[in-house]
Amino acid sequence: MKKLIASLSVIAALAPAFALAADHDMHAGHGAMHADAAQAALVDGLVKKVDKAAGKLTIAHDALPNGMPAMTMAFKVKDASWLDKVKDGQKIRFASENINGAMTVVRLEVQK
Repeated sequence: MKKLIASLSVIAALAPAFALAADHDMHAGHGAMHADAAQAALVDGLVKKVDKAAGKLTIAHDALPNGMPAMTMAFKVKDASWLDKVKDGQKIRFASENINGAMTVVRLEVQK
């Protein structure tokens, strides 16, 4: 019985250290997720509509790395100045991610 109590005491004493380590790993993964977004694979797309008032681009795109199939849909843009760099009918390459529930273009390259 004394061994059981001693073992439980050691576990209880070490629990906060394990919780901190787990929390640290979780934050490290979160930072890596954002770093990965900057390095995400670019997808081919065709600008169908530029909506400056709404801050969105409607893009006909190939399948996205997140599993979304090829389709035409509206995306928010991370940088509103990008809306001045593209026009309807223009080919682009872009990366997107879900930010606060909205698919958002986070990288944009205009094709010539």
